Amino acid sequence: MSAEGGTKAIVAALVANLGIAVSKFVAFAFTGSSSMLAESIHSMADSGNQGLLLLGGKRSRRHRTQQHQFGYGRERYFYAFVVAVVLFTVGAVFSLYEGYHKISHPEEIKSAGWAFGVLIAAIIMEIFSFRTAIKESNLVRGDQSWWEFIRRAKAPELPVVLLEDLAALVGLFLALFGVSMAVATGDGVWDGVGTIAIGVLLAVIAAILAFETKSLLIGEGADPDTERQIVEALESVDQVDHLVHIRTQYMGPEELLIAAKIAVNHDDTAVDVARGIDAAEAKIRERFPEAKLIYLEPALSEPSTKGVPAPADSPETTSPETTSPEETSPEAPAPESPASS
Repeated sequence: MSAEGGTKAIVAALVANLGIAVSKFVAFAFTGSSSMLAESIHSMADSGNQGLLLLGGKRSRRHRTQQHQFGYGRERYFYAFVVAVVLFTVGAVFSLYEGYHKISHPEEIKSAGWAFGVLIAAIIMEIFSFRTAIKESNLVRGDQSWWEFIRRAKAPELPVVLLEDLAALVGLFLALFGVSMAVATGDGVWDGVGTIAIGVLLAVIAAILAFETKSLLIGEGADPDTERQIVEALESVDQVDHLVHIRTQYMGPEELLIAAKIAVNHDDTAVDVARGIDAAEAKIRERFPEAKLIYLEPALSEPSTKGVPAPADSPETTSPETTSPEETSPEAPAPESPASS
């Protein structure tokens, strides 16, 4: 994902949410609706979240230091995780509390016209923000489904904005439902029901964001298809006999670390091996420009581990192919000593 596309979606969401938040607070002042208050806090939390994403993008571009020798690319993951925490604590918890309070002490909706006008205007603005996020995501999503895109994206900004905008749009319809039912029935409990529904929605979205960004923070490797292409590039070099093993990890959304052990020919000179390594790195970067860090360790012929490592949750076993000859050959019997005369 290009940083430019993510920034454009964040700015569009920020502008929309600031305008929506102001209008919702005005409507709450006139109506006293807890749904409007919950949505107002939701929009303020979303505005703060977009600010955090912009801050994370800026801080991630700092140059590496002696203390952080791989740079600050993961700052974007950290701030995306903070967004999930803010969405849950500020948005979901407050909405659930306010909804419970409103159900326990229902109040009549005043000046309902303000609530309906602001909610409809907010829906229009939110659709604009959501449309921008969808448009920018489609530029990099390829043939992935939306769920696959959210699960596999290494840059957190677009998935975060997409889920936030979706939650905001659904939340507006829930608030509209709650206010409409409260006005139609004259029972303020419906306003509290709409508020609780908004809280549950925000809690679910926050949990999804937290789970996905936690995985990125811990460190995700390249997907299997990318690793296969890296192996193909490595083994296409004449000096590389085969791959022994490989490990990959994203140090940031646009910075992939590749560490591999390669078997080289026994008769190659050090110059040949060095040229082969340079050629292999060039081929990898030609396919994957984000492969900024490549470390290749040459070795004499060792059994291949079939390129891509097994999934982390599968037990590692030693196969006959990876067992050294010394471990499999039976120990030779000691020669018998000559009989004494």
